[in-house]
Amino acid sequence: MKRPLASLSLDLDNKWSYLKTHGDPDWETSSSYLDKVVGRFNALLGPTETTMTVFVVGRDADDPKNRPALQSLVDAGHEIGNHSYSHEPWLHLYSDDELRSELDRTEEAIFAATGQRPRGFRGPGFSFSKSLLTMLAERGYDYDCSTFPTYLGPIARAYYFLRSGLGRKEREKRANLFGSVWEGFRPIKPYQWNLGNRKLTEIPVTTMPLFRVPMHASYILFLARWSEGLAQCYLQMGLGLCRLTGVQPSILLHPLDVLGCDDESDLSFFPAMDLPSEKKLRVMSRMIGALNRSFRVVPMGVHARELENGRLRTKTPPPQQAFAEVR
Repeated sequence: MKRPLASLSLDLDNKWSYLKTHGDPDWETSSSYLDKVVGRFNALLGPTETTMTVFVVGRDADDPKNRPALQSLVDAGHEIGNHSYSHEPWLHLYSDDELRSELDRTEEAIFAATGQRPRGFRGPGFSFSKSLLTMLAERGYDYDCSTFPTYLGPIARAYYFLRSGLGRKEREKRANLFGSVWEGFRPIKPYQWNLGNRKLTEIPVTTMPLFRVPMHASYILFLARWSEGLAQCYLQMGLGLCRLTGVQPSILLHPLDVLGCDDESDLSFFPAMDLPSEKKLRVMSRMIGALNRSFRVVPMGVHARELENGRLRTKTPPPQQAFAEVR
């Protein structure tokens, strides 16, 4: 029996971007871990010949030191996407001019570093706006993937604030980090934004059907702190529900999914950063294996093209649902 489709993506956030969001004043002086992260993901996915979309931050693509690592991703067959230039989760607060500059700078930096023109976008911290979506459609992007349909965004944000030393003003900037409760009512399956005379495909980060709880790698690893068996059961339940409900899952990865406490001590405020890298890599290997056994795993650009070609059903939500809470 032919396996249903799934897409896989990595938000290639560097150490400085996490420290910046966390409010660390020394974020600009932090060292890069991209070489190590890219090497581990290439080693993790290479044996299964799995390719994915890697969303690259423009500031990192502009740094010549990162170009060999980024080129190795292209050489391995991965698609490169746009993850903004400055990686600020308050992108929805940007003016139109600021958004244009952000897109222009990132597109040029990624092309110079990899030779690829990004055709997909994900906002940092799942931030986006109607203006941003319209600009993406006007620029000919094939898809956006900035929506995260879960009710748990406010809980994740509260946990993040609890582990940070952010002042009131900085918290206000991050007031929509991970989204509101309303995000849980957005569609899980891919759909199209209506943007005047243009349309843009949206591929949400998949949350568990029926329950709308996160099921991407960071949450699987969080459960693995207590039990790898529990983490595996949670993943299998999510993948099984996807197949049962006809959801083609789009699974999200992050750099800290392959970095442990033996690699980084400055990022201990993130969940599961008390795990050693050996355990994380073991859990991740099982996760990639389970995904490949149940689905045909492709980069997000391939997923978007199959949607566009009508091989998969695409749904357009009513305008009031689509934009009622677009920031």
